Amino acid sequence: MKKRRIVKYDPRKHKDRTDWKRVRAQTDEDIERAVASDPDAAPLMGKDWWKEARVVLPDPKVPVSVRLDRDVLEWFKGQGPRYQSRMNAVLRAFMDAHRRAG
Repeated sequence: MKKRRIVKYDPRKHKDRTDWKRVRAQTDEDIERAVASDPDAAPLMGKDWWKEARVVLPDPKVPVSVRLDRDVLEWFKGQGPRYQSRMNAVLRAFMDAHRRAG
């Protein structure tokens, strides 16, 4: 199991490397040009797009009791916090693969 190192970060003691003066000086056109030139950037959404946007909340998860092999549970827990969400993701991937195949 890989050891995790917890580091405390105090912004008062660490210099921020962001050039805030340059960021604040950018115009909307500067930002749009930068986004357009970046192949990894998501497209900018105009005001019309947001008019159609809707808030969609995920379905709540259902609490269950399940029996697992001890080593399986310890392995998932050893991967760090949110191990139950990772287990859910593995089960979802399995389910999706079988839905596509069937």
